[in-house]
Amino acid sequence: MDTPPAHVTGRIAAVLHAVSAAPERGASTSQIARATALARPTTHRLLTALADEGYVDRDRRTGQWFLGPELYLLGEVAARRYDVTQHARAGVHRLATATGESAFFSARRGDETVCLLREDGDFPIRSFVLYEGARFPLGVVSAGLVLLAMLPDREIDAYLRRTDLVAQWGPAHAADAVRERVALTRELGYAVNPGLVVEGSWGMAAAVFDRAGEPAWALTLTGVESRFREDRRPELGALLLKEAHALTRTLQPR
Repeated sequence: MDTPPAHVTGRIAAVLHAVSAAPERGASTSQIARATALARPTTHRLLTALADEGYVDRDRRTGQWFLGPELYLLGEVAARRYDVTQHARAGVHRLATATGESAFFSARRGDETVCLLREDGDFPIRSFVLYEGARFPLGVVSAGLVLLAMLPDREIDAYLRRTDLVAQWGPAHAADAVRERVALTRELGYAVNPGLVVEGSWGMAAAVFDRAGEPAWALTLTGVESRFREDRRPELGALLLKEAHALTRTLQPR
């Protein structure tokens, strides 16, 4: 994040997003300040206020911050309307079992994707670029690429005008390069990330559409480069599309 949010609601949201990016190890105040572009005293003040309400929790031994119990309770209520992971879990399992790779289910949240589910297959070498809670901008990782590709051209153009992916993700994520991958994704029906985030770690994804026909979620397979050879990718793509189409049908109104 280059500039901090201008209003307090945006700052609170940015802090919570930064905390959620480290669900297992937690995040320090300094790490959250850097991620949000907020001053450290401001970040600490917001975290303390959120902790008083139960929205974040601090490990007294390490000083690391974690999402708090109040968010869990709110999430349980929100899940009754928004949670589709219960429907996606079976498809993620089938993908992991059929391919031996790590399979994922991610959701679009504004200009980002958030990984909600992960299941590892039986192939012993794993890629750990994606994990539950991981967030990436649209156009980065295969889930973000396939969701971006399925948006109308005007929305893609507006997004690429307001978003600088190069600063954090490198020249492979310049606007023209992203547009080329968008075109290929539309041609194939699924996205391929040839190790652009971490060298040697490949991913493929297919989009899942909501009731309004909008690309809202993605199913992903990731693994080492040798498992995503050119002759195997059509097979993996077909499996992803099959599960994505099935899940879309499940979520579409009858």
